[in-house]
Amino acid sequence: MRNKPALILLLTANAVSGFAQGISMLAIPWYFAKVLQKSEVFALIYGIATFATLFWGLYAGTLIDRFPRKKIFLAANTVGFFILGSVALSGYMLGEVPYYLIGVVFVATIFNYNIHYPTLYAFAQELSEQKNYAKTNSLIEIQGQSTSVLAGALAAILLTGINNEFLHKLGIDFFSNFDIKPWELHDIFMMDAISYLLGFGIVYFIKYTPVKKLKVETGSLLSRLKSGLRYLKENPLVFLFGNASYSIFVVLLVQVHMLLPLYVTNHLKAGSWVYAGSEMIYSVGALLAGIFTRKIFQKTSTVQSVIIMMIVTSLIFIWCTYANHFWVLLMFSFIIGLTNAGTRILRITWLFNHVPNNVIGRAGSVFQTINVLLRTAFIALFSLPFFNVNGNIRWAYFICGVFVLLSTIPLMIYHKNLEHLKA
Repeated sequence: MRNKPALILLLTANAVSGFAQGISMLAIPWYFAKVLQKSEVFALIYGIATFATLFWGLYAGTLIDRFPRKKIFLAANTVGFFILGSVALSGYMLGEVPYYLIGVVFVATIFNYNIHYPTLYAFAQELSEQKNYAKTNSLIEIQGQSTSVLAGALAAILLTGINNEFLHKLGIDFFSNFDIKPWELHDIFMMDAISYLLGFGIVYFIKYTPVKKLKVETGSLLSRLKSGLRYLKENPLVFLFGNASYSIFVVLLVQVHMLLPLYVTNHLKAGSWVYAGSEMIYSVGALLAGIFTRKIFQKTSTVQSVIIMMIVTSLIFIWCTYANHFWVLLMFSFIIGLTNAGTRILRITWLFNHVPNNVIGRAGSVFQTINVLLRTAFIALFSLPFFNVNGNIRWAYFICGVFVLLSTIPLMIYHKNLEHLKA
């Protein structure tokens, strides 16, 4: 691989910033649901942030295809450092972080995600030869989920602390005097800010030569956006696959940020160790997907493999509707970790092989915009008072499962056309 050192630095920077980001994004929903008991306020913040990314996502796609991906990473890390650092400092000064500033951190992180990950994949495609696309995407998944496993484990410690009760629930009673106090939210935010600074320093030293020299469009924002839309209009099968295969990610984000805290507290009547533990186990599943997906599905076409994982995802969501045991949630987390990560590896590799690098940012932004519209609709639906009463949040899991199942239909209908589509 020609740009192997550059790819290693890119993955290292992604691991550093992703580690602390993951902890913050676990801490914030839990803080609103359990500490502030303002789940409806968080739902409103999440809904507004998700809707705002409709416009930001489209704009971000044009930036990714217009400017060097390295500069975009440097800019994103700089902005993240100043926002997280400022909010953390306010927490130290006031003794706690006001809930509206916690909302600012959440919104800023959502915006960062919407440019970070499309840039990461576009940069990886730019650095990799076509024969290494699948390997590169698997490495990104392995790195990302290894980081998430550590983030989930540390989140459990930082949110709950470690004491006799926590160790007893894990079945580890021999460290009876081991005690770690929970962190304050501004401490977590400061760690996140420092990670952005470290990420900036690592990205700064990346040196690379693009595998292919492609023409960069330098027209106006509107003309570049129209060009990306025109590409998808001329390639309807790419549009279909890009959106249908994204359905697991649609419901996953809603489940993690909105449904999971209420499912744990209202339906399972469990504590933060189940919440944080489920996220850690999800990452274990996703990590295994990064290692084994290519091997498991090497004799199955990409489209068929995606359909299989979508059906499994649908069934596990529906199972959670009728179950009331924490171990079912942990099994759910493990399986959806496998299916979401496995689908993402196959999906991104398929898109790498069918979408040119100089338009992939804009194509991805269209997929992301449709993803955001669907998530906004789900967030609005699940914000209804019905889902906040007793254990009714479980019916949201049923709806998510049916949605993923319906999304497999167009892939089943056109799977032969998609499999034989030329790059």
